[in-house]
Amino acid sequence: MPLFALMLGLSAYWLPIELPNNWASYLALAMLASLDSIFGGIKARLEDKFDDDIFITGFIFNTLLAALMAFLGDQMKIDLFLVTLMVLGWRIFLNLSIIRIAIVNNLRNKKLIKK
Repeated sequence: MPLFALMLGLSAYWLPIELPNNWASYLALAMLASLDSIFGGIKARLEDKFDDDIFITGFIFNTLLAALMAFLGDQMKIDLFLVTLMVLGWRIFLNLSIIRIAIVNNLRNKKLIKK
């Protein structure tokens, strides 16, 4: 399934799809929310806490919620786009730092086992 999703995403890059310019901020936030979910899933896998159902529902819900928050912010003339952008950026960096620490610890443990 992940390979299918990757192929679908890559094929969408080359398809001649034109979207309105005012959708750009919503799509950018949706992509960031997707990345946040993916890195959260990787972190959960490294911590042996990964659950397919939680990942899939979180992926869809977070993506839609981020775009909806930006849209509602635009409708209310409140810049919720920046708030959502900052929160997602913070979560992505947090997840990446946890992933990095887990990888470094795993590499250290493998080196200790070989000695």
